[in-house]
Amino acid sequence: MNAAAVMSGHVDDYLRLRRTLGFKLEREGRWLHQFAGYLTAAGETTLTSAAALAWAAQPTPGPGLSNQPANRLGVVRRFAGYLHTIDPATEIPPPGVFPRHRRRPIPYLWSPTEISQLLDGARTIRSPLRAATHETLFGLLAATGMRLGEAIGLDRGHVDLHAGVVAIREAKLDRERFVPLHPTTTTALRRYTTDRDRLCPHPRCDRFFLSSVGTALERSGVEKVFRQITTAAGIRTATAHPRIHDLRHSLAVRTLIEWHRGGISVDENIAVLSAYLGHVSPADTYWYLSASPELMQLAAQRLHAHFGATR
Repeated sequence: MNAAAVMSGHVDDYLRLRRTLGFKLEREGRWLHQFAGYLTAAGETTLTSAAALAWAAQPTPGPGLSNQPANRLGVVRRFAGYLHTIDPATEIPPPGVFPRHRRRPIPYLWSPTEISQLLDGARTIRSPLRAATHETLFGLLAATGMRLGEAIGLDRGHVDLHAGVVAIREAKLDRERFVPLHPTTTTALRRYTTDRDRLCPHPRCDRFFLSSVGTALERSGVEKVFRQITTAAGIRTATAHPRIHDLRHSLAVRTLIEWHRGGISVDENIAVLSAYLGHVSPADTYWYLSASPELMQLAAQRLHAHFGATR
């Protein structure tokens, strides 16, 4: 077996192992096969730090260019750590060679009035089924903080309207979680199922949310409708660019604000909110503390009260 086939085989084995642990590794898989091809073209039979750095530093077209070298090197470093256990001659590239610029977008915090405007706008869609679908979908996202992909990926069997629970089978990193629903949300979903089954008695798929022709929703189509509604309602302006994902941010921030106002310990309950939102770590949920000036002010007041009392 030639060197190219050996390295490609190691990549396949590595990807297969990590995918059994729940990682999809779509981008990482493409990159590692590209890297294996780069090593072959360069005549390298062993993974070296010099080769990894040279490959990662190559210019690549597409978005996120400022982070690409660091991301690409990180993918190779993890693979090198695996390969080193098989071939001790493998070199593990050093970390921190390329700067990483992670800039999380500032979330747009939706007010209850704006959420009502969004749902009102969905009701004006000409097709009755499209109108019902988008009104209920946007309402579910605002009420539960689900990700758009999770919601449009729901099958009918994932929504238990008797127990008031949604089972998310296609969560981030292939994790599964159950989302309890408020009774008003369950009522809205039940109303939608009645309208959906009346307007589309013979759907072409088993998805919970249907398009006007009875097929699964496409993310691009939902986002287009969202942009049209928010623009017509005056929510989207030259300076305000709300995203569907911001409905999730708004639920998290609103929950934390209510906890602060009610004297509920954030530290003692953050894990519950983290699990509800499907975050991998509570650290991801703590980020919301810095997402709202009101939250920052409330947190500062709590800190002042605590340390002031201990003096």
